[in-house]
Amino acid sequence: MEFRYLESFLAIADELHFGRAARRLHIAQPSLSQQLQRLEKELGVVLVARTSHEVRLTPAGRVFEAEARAIVERLAKAGDLARATAAGRVGTVRVGFNFPAGQHVLPRTLQRLAEDHPGVAASLWEKRSGPQLSGLLAGELDVALVFGRPLSARLRSRSLLSLPLVAVVGDDHPWARRERVAFRELAGRPCVLFRRDESPAMYDAIVRAAEDSGISLTIAAEVDDTGATGVVVSTRPVVGFASAAVRAVQPSAQGLAVVPLVDPVPMLSLHVVWRADDRDPVVEAFLDCVETGGFTEAVEPGRVAGAVPVTGAVPVAHA
Repeated sequence: MEFRYLESFLAIADELHFGRAARRLHIAQPSLSQQLQRLEKELGVVLVARTSHEVRLTPAGRVFEAEARAIVERLAKAGDLARATAAGRVGTVRVGFNFPAGQHVLPRTLQRLAEDHPGVAASLWEKRSGPQLSGLLAGELDVALVFGRPLSARLRSRSLLSLPLVAVVGDDHPWARRERVAFRELAGRPCVLFRRDESPAMYDAIVRAAEDSGISLTIAAEVDDTGATGVVVSTRPVVGFASAAVRAVQPSAQGLAVVPLVDPVPMLSLHVVWRADDRDPVVEAFLDCVETGGFTEAVEPGRVAGAVPVTGAVPVAHA
């Protein structure tokens, strides 16, 4: 399929008039009609219905228009990025990420970015999901790697992978040596949660799991700084929460243990998020590398096998 056929079709779709579309493309009208006919023959469908009084897209044409427009825009961005790279101009994409994204997404994404787009640099900002989304909307970030799908119409997102939530307790807690804990056993036990504006998807997943279990949570404290959960859990008989990505952290002597939660297993989806109106080619380059770079081995619910000592400050911080 020739690229010019797509451009001709999109001109017709925009103008709904063959004469105006031909003038816009600086070609003769018969040539425009011929290109459309060749495109329709190649696809095996009629894209444009034309009478003496009207030009309109067929249902197949409307579907094809969206995909064709995306292809043309993507190729234009690829050209811009290639020219910038060839000229030695360095672009920077500002990326926010949480701890699980740093474990499972960023390593291969950044490797692919360096290989495929050496002219693009990534400026990294590790924060919880709430501040990342605020930074994205404020124009302080270009891409965010967060838990949960954002609701703002100004943002677009793609789901990358899912991770279970686990309980974080002190090493002298009764659960510290448990292989797993049913979520309903949280009934009556004091818990510490991150504030909802810091990590809304995590907060909601915990509350939803409690509702599904038919229990009410006893929230002893809500925290928002990076090490607060580890400090509270290690000094008080309370239960904190983190994503199962904490299993990737090396054991340390911080006096904490991780215990899988089951029945139900509260799950969090990790999303890559960007502004809907962003057409910067360096952002497109990064998003392409997220998609093609792949992920390091994801943590599945059944693979978190027993209490694992973890650092108090890092894993419970940037979820």
